[in-house]
Amino acid sequence: MPGSPIDRLYDHLFSEKPGARVCDDLTDEACRATPRNFFAEIGALTFTKLGDAIASPKTVLAWLLTTVGAPVAIIGWLVPVRESLSMLPQIVLATWVRRFAVRKWIWIGGGLVQVGALAGMAVTAWTLRGTAAGVSVLGCLVLFSLARAFCSISIKDVQGKTIARRRRGRVTGWSAATAGALTMAGSFILIGPLRAETEAEPFGWILFLAAALFLGGVLVFSLVREYPGETETGEEDEGVRASLLGAWRNLGLLRADPSFRRFVVARALFLVSALSAPYYVVMAREGNGGDEGAVTGLGALGWFVLAGGIADMLSSPLWGHFADRSSRRVMMAAAGLASVLGISMWALHVFGAAWDGSTWPFVVAYFLLSVAHAGVRAGRKTYVVDMATGNRRTDFVSVSNTVIGSILLLTGALTPIAERFGAAWMILLLSVAGLAGVFMAVGLPEVEGDEP
Repeated sequence: MPGSPIDRLYDHLFSEKPGARVCDDLTDEACRATPRNFFAEIGALTFTKLGDAIASPKTVLAWLLTTVGAPVAIIGWLVPVRESLSMLPQIVLATWVRRFAVRKWIWIGGGLVQVGALAGMAVTAWTLRGTAAGVSVLGCLVLFSLARAFCSISIKDVQGKTIARRRRGRVTGWSAATAGALTMAGSFILIGPLRAETEAEPFGWILFLAAALFLGGVLVFSLVREYPGETETGEEDEGVRASLLGAWRNLGLLRADPSFRRFVVARALFLVSALSAPYYVVMAREGNGGDEGAVTGLGALGWFVLAGGIADMLSSPLWGHFADRSSRRVMMAAAGLASVLGISMWALHVFGAAWDGSTWPFVVAYFLLSVAHAGVRAGRKTYVVDMATGNRRTDFVSVSNTVIGSILLLTGALTPIAERFGAAWMILLLSVAGLAGVFMAVGLPEVEGDEP
């Protein structure tokens, strides 16, 4: 209600006068609920981002499957499954989502399914070993990723209806920073008490905690006050056939809208910040000549988790703030940082840099890469939300995510490069693509408008 502590805190943060809040793209009733929604969405995303961090396929799940003796072939599918299946279905889901006037319940439903999937992984860590454990975790990850597709396509639309323009980037930035700080604190458990742990049981408790965090996120998100908005109903929107036809129709946006097409191409090239991460860990293993336990044990996992947490905590609020000013420039700066870092790592590796047998250079590099990835993520999420309104926003999100999901699956064809030439050359290839994405983004229009 007006004049509540939450209202006053919100107005103080954005230097707005009570009763004169900037909501140029929201309805009056949505504007009045903005403070409540702003903090509720930050809280919910903090819970889920923290859960994501401590159940990461790049680190935690890979370590778990190695510990239980799962086949390498199954471990290699963790990242492609996690990233691609959360995006690929969205172009079909978009038509179905548009039928709902209030879409927060889609996010809540997807969140509950993710709770169940993480709990299933926890039970697997406690009870199964070998191939059975690998298949079980991968199956749970498939379910988790498909549920994430529902959450991903609905959250951006909910934010577009509940958070004012030039405020949305800070929802992403502040929630990522808070989750990063908590992740950083949790990493000390791995570095300290669990450093020498070689059994799988601790992973069960870690994944159970991730499930509890997602449940907390669902409960907080239920506090969001979303008012009925744009819908598309009618016989033409009913059924699977209509969804597929809608998906095919939406793909036409790539042809009809040059700015959107350029954004999707640039976003695909910006995958350097996401896809490079595992290869930094591989380079750490290849370059270490000292303590093997420091590279492969839970202690090493803790240092990489710590680096990622510090990066999110320090950089995400800044990226979110600048994304509200110009999300295009944030994407360019962050992708440029990831690309220059990757090229530097390649050069140091090829031209004989001495790594002194430690993991520290790679932990520092992973930290910088995580900073860049936080910027790319904040920039592209803010850009796609701000570049459209109403159901067009849902279409843009679904098309771009589906295209990126397809590309992620195809990246599996590039793994022979790393196997044949080494991780450094794979990083170089991705970094060159990232620089190409920066040049593509130069031609994108600004979508945030003038400062109110």
